[in-house]
Amino acid sequence: MDNEGNIPDIRGGNPKFQAKCASDSQVTLSQAMMPSDANPLGNIHGGHVMKLVDEAGGLAAMRHARRPVVTVAVDSMSFLSPVKVGHLLTLRSAVNWVGKTSLEVGIRVEAENPITGEITHTNSAFAVYVALDDAGRPVVVPPLILESEDEKRRWAEAEARQAIRLQRWGKK
Repeated sequence: MDNEGNIPDIRGGNPKFQAKCASDSQVTLSQAMMPSDANPLGNIHGGHVMKLVDEAGGLAAMRHARRPVVTVAVDSMSFLSPVKVGHLLTLRSAVNWVGKTSLEVGIRVEAENPITGEITHTNSAFAVYVALDDAGRPVVVPPLILESEDEKRRWAEAEARQAIRLQRWGKK
């Protein structure tokens, strides 16, 4: 029970581990976009943004699992607006769902023009990671505590995406 006598909503993972809140593993990663990250038009390469998405997502997964993780899947990523040289790119990631050994992390990417202060949502992604033991084999992860209605909604949506992934992979 929490301090107000409520029973926490704990889902997924291995119940032998202490459950963790999504807020405990959130990551904010910010990086200035440089000319070396861009094409001749001054737009940041999509692959560079994708690499940063994977890093921010992987860090949130590792913080939750407290184990190394590997990327299993990244759901489709659409680029809603270009990122320009000189922009400050900020990626925010949080664990949405945990299974036995896998975790889904949501990543939101925003670009800020540091001169004007304009912030643009450039893309979002959902990535799935698997936690690894010291021998490189999948290992169970802690359960996730859902503290808000938004986290419960994100869990339900992630659970539906995971069912689609498993069906696509021929696993259910």
